[in-house]
Order: sequence, then C-alpha cells, then structure tokens
Amino acid sequence: MRSARIALCALLISGAVGLSPATASSTSATRSAFALSSTAFADGGVIPKVHECTSGGGSDPGKRNESPPLTWSGAPSTAKSYAIVMRDLDNSNLIHWIIYDIAASTTSLPQNVDHAYRPSAPAGARQVYYRGSASLYGYQGPCSPSTVNTYEFVVHALNEASLTRLNSSSSTRAAAREIDAATIGSTRITGKS
Repeated sequence: MRSARIALCALLISGAVGLSPATASSTSATRSAFALSSTAFADGGVIPKVHECTSGGGSDPGKRNESPPLTWSGAPSTAKSYAIVMRDLDNSNLIHWIIYDIAASTTSLPQNVDHAYRPSAPAGARQVYYRGSASLYGYQGPCSPSTVNTYEFVVHALNEASLTRLNSSSSTRAAAREIDAATIGSTRITGKS
C-alpha cells in the first residue's frame, strides 16, 4: 500500500512539473481578458450622486440620473455587437438599464447617454423603456434612499450584430432573455449607492 501511495505521489508531482507556468498564465489571461471599468467609480466603490435617480421626489441637484461612463477591452474577437445590462442586486435583480445594438467597433460609452430609444451616442444603439419609479428610455440610476444597494453593470459580447426581435415596446425581461441567448462572453463591475 505504501509503495502505491509513493508511486501515485510521484506521478502527481511529475504531472504538475510538466505544466509550464506560461501555459497556466495564458489560460488565466484568456479567461480574464474581457474587462470593464468606469472613470466614475472603482469596481465595488461608491457610485457618485450625479448617477443617482431623480424620481424619488428629492430636491438634491446632484442627483441628475446620468449614466456613468463605461469602457471595456479584451472582448471575444467574434463579437458582432454589445449590450449592457444594469441591475440592482439587492432588489430582486431589478433591471435599471438595458442598451443594446452597440456596434462591435465600440469600446466605451460616454457619460449621460440620452434618455431615448435611439440615443445619439453610440450610433445605432437602442435602449429599453424603463417602467418603474420613472418612465423613460434608457438609464434609471440607483434609487435606494434608505439603504445602500449594490448595482451591477454587465457588458455582454453578442453573436448577433442586431437584436432584431426587440423593438421600442419590448420589456426589460424580454430584452434580457434575448441578450442572454446571444451572449458569447461578458464582463462586469459593481458599485454601491
């Protein structure tokens, strides 16, 4: 029994030695290459007030309901377009924002994307109508005045150039299903507000 254990240990050690560090790190790099960031807040950090909602009836002029700037890199080379989904993770994953049909050549969104079905930037993109504490197309910022909630921004790389089954009356749930079905890779950041 002892000799069998020694042989097994020797086999495991020789197998581990056979793995090159370059192979291990390139596999890890491939998995973590797709990355998302914002100049407005660090991953896991506090989302500034300018990105909070204005629908709560408050009079704080700092709450302007502007979408944050987002930048991504390292997406799968086969991506034909992008979509972004923002959720409140502490409120039953409530969807606050969906923008899709973002061209594959695009790698960032500016701050304050228009509240329109077809915003002026990025060209060709479309947004889902938010039905909740506000009624508008596009971004609805954090609205949690009595709690600190975590909001997740996910960039989805899609295998379709356009989600043609969606239109100006599509619900957030329908849009999320279409995006999930077409996703070939994704990256995320979170912020607290």
